[in-house]
Formats: sequence, structure tokens, C-alpha cells
Amino acid sequence: MRLAIVGATGAVGHELLRVLEKSSLQFDHLALYASPRSAGSTLMFKGEPLTVQATPDGPIDADVILASAGGSVSKALAPVWVKGGALVIDNSSAFRYDDAVPLVIPEVNGQAALKHQGIIANPNCTTAIAAVAVWPLHQRYGVKRMIVSTYQATSGAGAKGMQELETQTHRLLHGQAAEAEVFAHPIPFNVIPHIDSFQDNGYTKEEMKVAWETQKIFGEPDLVVSCTAVRIPTMRTHSEAITLELHHPATPDEARELLRHAPGVEVRDDPAAQLYPMPLTASGKYDVEVGRIRASLAFEGGLELFVSGDQLLKGAALNAVQIAEYLQEQGALGQPTRATALS
Repeated sequence: MRLAIVGATGAVGHELLRVLEKSSLQFDHLALYASPRSAGSTLMFKGEPLTVQATPDGPIDADVILASAGGSVSKALAPVWVKGGALVIDNSSAFRYDDAVPLVIPEVNGQAALKHQGIIANPNCTTAIAAVAVWPLHQRYGVKRMIVSTYQATSGAGAKGMQELETQTHRLLHGQAAEAEVFAHPIPFNVIPHIDSFQDNGYTKEEMKVAWETQKIFGEPDLVVSCTAVRIPTMRTHSEAITLELHHPATPDEARELLRHAPGVEVRDDPAAQLYPMPLTASGKYDVEVGRIRASLAFEGGLELFVSGDQLLKGAALNAVQIAEYLQEQGALGQPTRATALS
């Protein structure tokens, strides 16, 4: 099997290489692509240097393409790659809301990937982290309403976001004024309740992504989801406070026991020992940390929980590779792609 990464030199691209080194995915050849300015550079994979090529305007000679070069690139080129015979697992927002494109988290709706027509969408990182934790509870108790407040790291804006936090913090600590370029306001020692563009309903697109994508992934178009998304001055890993109103009451102990056996979840919940999810402990982990599980004071029989998940891993690179692993386990890789709906 021939595998390719498009956007290999970006933050998610680097994580894709690291995840693939540990992955069970079997492939015979790996090709790396990025923008022309990165062409000719080298990246290491399993101790060997691989030369990065410029992303072509036409087909890519690969069976599976892990795309993480941004929505405009994917929108323009993914259908071309599919026509050339590749399966595209896309990390951008270009196809997430297309009814013909499955939006997949393997722990939640892996079977949806089998219905692809050449493109499979990776969800927004914030959605993925929440969904892994909430899905087992939804299966058992039924989620009626889901209210989310996020605490999102600067890496959600890519390498430039992390660089801005580092350089502008240095400026402030040395008596200089912080300047905002990537973010709407200076990020050091600040929180910014603004991620992505504001919509007509007063919510940002990032907030609406959590609602739209959770409904699609869960297969619950009537599920009520509300989100407030906030950027915070950390490097990596998103955290979320989640309130759930349930159709069937659940106790915190029942929820903990259920989540202890849920795939992709690590229960970290012992407040007396100061044990709870944090970016400091969740960074670099494949599993999403879940803790602060308690009875909701707003909804009788409901639950409150706090989650932290590495958005470059489960929120991006890891989930994409897991989709490919799932398809390979199901014997679904190497099958002819059907491009009719996206041609």
C-alpha cells in the first residue's frame, strides 16, 4: 500500500509521522508533500530521511492520502486525488458538512467510514475530544442537551499560534508590549472568547462546529448542543467543561465505571488527591482524560465532567491514522474508490 501525507511540514503533519511510527497500519511506501516553499526539505521517519515534495496540482500516486494542508487545498485537490484512485482522509473542514462524506471518530462511528465515496472527513479537534468522552454516556443514558465551554491551546491555530504565545510572552516579560497577529488580541496572560469567525446567531464558527459535528457523528440531528469556545495561553491540548442533561438519570459512580471501560478514555478523577484532567498531563497522550465527574446542579440526573485531550493527536493526526487502521482491519483498503458524488 502506498501512503502519502499532504501538509507534512505542518504541526499536524509532524504528528502524523510520529503516530505512523507506532501505528499498526501496514504500508509499503510513504511520500511526503507540502507547499513549494517546503519542497526539498527532509523529515525523519523511523530513522530515515524522507524528502518533501511540492504538492502537485494533479493526482498523487498513492492509495491513501492523509491530508492536512488546509481547507482550500483539500477543496480544490481532494476530488482530483480521488479520481486518481486515492482514498483521502481529510483533516480540514472542507468536507465535514457534506452529506456524501462520512465524518468519523473510530470509537464512535467507525462503520460510517466504510460508506465513503473517496473522501473521509476528520472532525474538528474540539468535537473529537468531547465526543470520545460523551459517546459512551450517550449510548447508555441518552444525552438530551450538551453544554460545552472550551479552553483551547494556541496549537489549535497551528505552529504560528504556538510561536506567537512564546514570542509575545517573552516580549511582555522583558517590558515590551505584546502584539497580536495570529489571534484577535494578545494571548499571553489572557483568555480570548473568540475562535474563528462570528456567525449571524452570535456564536463563532468554532462553536457551531461542535454542535453540527456532534449531531452528525452521533447520528442525532435533534441533539441540542451549545458551545462557548475560548483560546487560552497554553501550548498544547484542549480542555472542555461539559454539562449533560440525560434522558435516563446517571450517578457519577455509574458514569466513572462506564468510562473506565470506554475506548480512548482515561478516567482521571480523584479530587482529594488533586487528580483531574489537565493539559500538562494529557499532552502527548492518545487517550482523552476525563474527570471532575459529578452530579449536575442544573439538570436532575445529569452530569458534569471535565476533559483534556491532545488536539494534535486525538483531535487530528491520531484520529486520521486510526481511521486508516480501522479500514485496513475491515479489509476495506485497496478497494476501488467511487468518486461519483464528489466529481
